[in-house]
Amino acid sequence: MLVWFLPLFLLFLMIGLPVFFGLLAAPGILLWLNGQERDITLLYRNLYNGMDSFPLMAIPFFMLAGELMNRGGITMRLVEFSQAMMGHFRGGLAHVNILSSMLFAGLSGSAVADTSALGSMLIPAMEKQGYTRRFAAAITAASSVIGPIIPPSGIMIIYAYVMGESVAALFLAGIVPGVMVGLGLMLMVKFQADKYDFPVATKKHSWGERGQASLKAFFPLLTPVIILGGILAGVFTPTEAAAVAVAYALVIGLFVMRTLKFSDLPDVLNRAGITSAVVLLLVGAAMAFKTVVSLSHAPETMAEFVLSLTSNPLILLFLINLLLFIVGMFLDAGPAIIILGPILGPIFVSLGVDPIHFAIIMSVNLTVGLATPPMGLVLFVASSVSGERVETISKAILPFLAVEILVIFLITYIPAISMTIPRLTGFAN
Repeated sequence: MLVWFLPLFLLFLMIGLPVFFGLLAAPGILLWLNGQERDITLLYRNLYNGMDSFPLMAIPFFMLAGELMNRGGITMRLVEFSQAMMGHFRGGLAHVNILSSMLFAGLSGSAVADTSALGSMLIPAMEKQGYTRRFAAAITAASSVIGPIIPPSGIMIIYAYVMGESVAALFLAGIVPGVMVGLGLMLMVKFQADKYDFPVATKKHSWGERGQASLKAFFPLLTPVIILGGILAGVFTPTEAAAVAVAYALVIGLFVMRTLKFSDLPDVLNRAGITSAVVLLLVGAAMAFKTVVSLSHAPETMAEFVLSLTSNPLILLFLINLLLFIVGMFLDAGPAIIILGPILGPIFVSLGVDPIHFAIIMSVNLTVGLATPPMGLVLFVASSVSGERVETISKAILPFLAVEILVIFLITYIPAISMTIPRLTGFAN
């Protein structure tokens, strides 16, 4: 059934059917054609069961926290802090863009939110400074993929739920890879800045000005410290941490910084609710599909096929990275993780790959896919924000994608990059 599911699923996507309906319709039709009507009932019953989960409640809470902070002007303070620290370098605004994405990642965990919030401010500013609009859009899209890698991360919450792994361990394992992506992009910007004589954004700020910018950004920057610190100290679970993040964002926005108004809350709640509903419906549909896949013994069949190619885990990791990269071009990271995780994860665990290590390989690879032509979601968001065509952004983003692919292979073949922090803190063996 898995062989026929993928072509049918892709056909539904090509004709414009939403991913949610495709994930349910494709296996449903195949079960009906196979005369397995009783399993169709199981498929649609598990749609609700797939969403009915306490750990998944972290997703709408983190979405809401991100919306509150964005509406409360926190994004602007992060940009001002980044500019005070890095704006005086050649190609300064490009560096500011990347650093802002790294800082914003600790607040929202969403690549789309990053592209939309930072792009609307930085793309016009970069164009005004003398950058081409396609370059500004490309660096915004490329740096936004850091959002789901540095914790908190909605994608990692989904993976942990589907595969039964520790959310805290995945969060910790994502810190170094996320920082590596950011530093790699900065090195590429430095190379291009020297080659193409990029402008300097601002004069070098004095330490007093940097101190003022740091004070303004203090409360926003404290958010990831509270989230991760609370989880690591055992004060609250990741789901409770997400709720604490919402309460913190409300207090900071309404009473401390006073940049958020009570009249803003209905629209914020509406936007967060719609975004969360989309994600949770996809999770529910994919969990229902996972149940049908397990009944068809597709994972075992796929494992036998993969292992028949080669038993060398290094070669298999290369092939799987290639597969994930191709999948990431066409499918959003969340559904891809839920569909492929239960199939691929057990194969590599049986070969001796640590489950947390494989989770990071898969999450980072599919996250980079969000910025990969032709169907990368953040490319379309960047196009919408900048007014530049997706095709021109796709050409400009290629050097940055090369850096991110290099980081993926470093993470793949040097497990210590992602595993050191979880091991030191006792969240991994």
